This record gives sequence, C-alpha cells and structure tokens, in this order.
Amino acid sequence: MTPNSTQTLTSLSSTTTPEALPGGKVHAREHIEALEAALNRVLLGKEQQVKLALACIFARGHLLIEDLPGMGKTLLSHALAQVLGLSYNRIQFTSDVLPSDIIGATIFDRDSNAFRFVEGPLFAQVVLADEINRATPKSQSALLEAMEERQVTSDGESRPLPEPFFVIATQNPSTQAGTFPLPESQLDRFLMRIELGYPEPAAERELLLSGDRREIVAELEPIIDLDQLRGLQGAVEAIKVSEPLVDYVQRLIAFTRQGNEFAFGLSPRGALALLQSAKAWALLHHRTHVVPEDVQAVLPSVVEHRLRESADFAGHGGGALAQRLLGSVDVVS
Repeated sequence: MTPNSTQTLTSLSSTTTPEALPGGKVHAREHIEALEAALNRVLLGKEQQVKLALACIFARGHLLIEDLPGMGKTLLSHALAQVLGLSYNRIQFTSDVLPSDIIGATIFDRDSNAFRFVEGPLFAQVVLADEINRATPKSQSALLEAMEERQVTSDGESRPLPEPFFVIATQNPSTQAGTFPLPESQLDRFLMRIELGYPEPAAERELLLSGDRREIVAELEPIIDLDQLRGLQGAVEAIKVSEPLVDYVQRLIAFTRQGNEFAFGLSPRGALALLQSAKAWALLHHRTHVVPEDVQAVLPSVVEHRLRESADFAGHGGGALAQRLLGSVDVVS
C-alpha cells in the first residue's frame, strides 16, 4: 500500500462499531465471540485461521486447508461441525476411491424387489474431504457438481444435498509422494484456502501439557442452531458495500488481468468471492459495512489458490502474487 492510501484507509476504518447488526433477531456479536472462543480452545494459537474458517462458512463457501500432516486440519473441520451443530461425515481420499464411494450407488433391494439409492458420505451438512489430492482426478471430480450446485446426479437423477452444505477439504503439499494436483476448475470452487503452520512455542507447550485435543472436540456442544447460522449468513448479505470500495476491488481484479507476472487473471467468480469474503470479515469485526481493511485481510486466502505465476504455470506462486497485489494497488485511484 502506498503512503497516500494509508491515510485514506485509516479515515475509512474509523467508524462507530454498532452493537446491533443486521440479521433479524440474531445476536451476532455474542454468537461470533462464543464460536471463536470454542474453536480457539481446540486449535491453540491460530486465531487468524479460526476467523477465516468462520468467515468462509458465514459467506456460504467451501474451505481448502493445505498443510503438512499432523497440523490440525482434521481437528479444525470436526470442531467447526460440532460448534455449528451440523451433521458431519469424513471421507478419506485414497488412490482407489471411486466416485460411487463418495456419492452413493443404486442397489437392488431383494426385500422390496426394486432398485433403491443408497446415499454416500457426501450427504451431510459438513463433509471433510480428507487428503483430497491423494485421490485420482476422476474421484476428485465427483465433488464438482456437489460444491457448485449443492446436488449430485446418479443414474440420470439429481438428488439435493442437505442444507446447508459445506465441503472442508484438506490436502498435503504437492511435493509429497502420492498426490495428484487439483485442477484449476476445482480449486476455484473453494472460496478460501488457508494454511495452519507450526504453532508458536507457547501454544505448542500448552498443547504438549494438555493432552489430546480430540477429547476437547468430543466434548464440544453446539453453540448455535441452524436458524442462527442462517441468520449470520443473512447478516453477511446485509453488509453494505460502497461504490469506492467496489472500485478498489475492481482495481485489484484488473491488476491480475494486466500484469505480465500473472499467468491468468482472476475470474468474475474470484471477484465475487473476494467481495463476499470481505463482507463476512466485516461481520466478524462487528461492522455493518465493508472497509478496505476487510478486503486486504481476506485477499490472500481468497486469491492465492486462484493465481499462477506466468514463469511457473504449474506451480503455486500465489502467495507472492497476492502480496504484490496488496502492495501495488492503491485504495483510492
């Protein structure tokens, strides 16, 4: 960000924080703080990642968590389902998993002398696609329709998935053995991608002294119900976006389409994802409108997995490109 834009950003951010947010009778502040507190008990020292995960769900998006094994990816997904009071299924992706293992299959029922569809593990409100990049592209593609349309098609018949429906996928770094890279079309279905990283020494010490975090997850009680979750999602939709803020988002998107270092620019879906995520971030910070800080806070998680460096089309490089965006595009034109 340039020096000229810093003052403007500060002035735009210095607004009164309202106690009552849009969303009907939903007490957004209390619910959000309770959700964050419960998740931070499970995932120590990862407050930023917890906020991003909640913002993703409030924005009705799917979440991709990429990191080394044993960093808490599965723990976070299970804890999210618990505190939100949603049904939860885990699918362990391996190279021999078939689409029917995920979606379900039609079988012949001898008792009724008829065919019937047996639902697969995809029929849950929160589905953990664990180590998704260890499955073949054919099995990965079984999720595409589900993530976009909230339905699956089997034997020519479309079947709706539970409402709400969230996919939380984990993947190991592509440099590890036995992984298949996710195609761009599937990466684009994830609203956000986050990394957990190693814990800070103080958090790791507490982790070592407190024992297995899975016991804490098992004891978690739902903090909100389905109607309250829908209220929070409705509150995100009610967050206001000003014309200058939209101008800023458009400049960010345009920069990715014009810069030579980008293999390709962000799509309209990517632009919508950035704005929707910024609105959810504003809700998490008890604002009724989006400020540039909200866009900047979520931008890396929203765009890194959607961008490629032109010099390294097969690699990631999205992290450096996201920082380039933040440093090159002014808040005001």
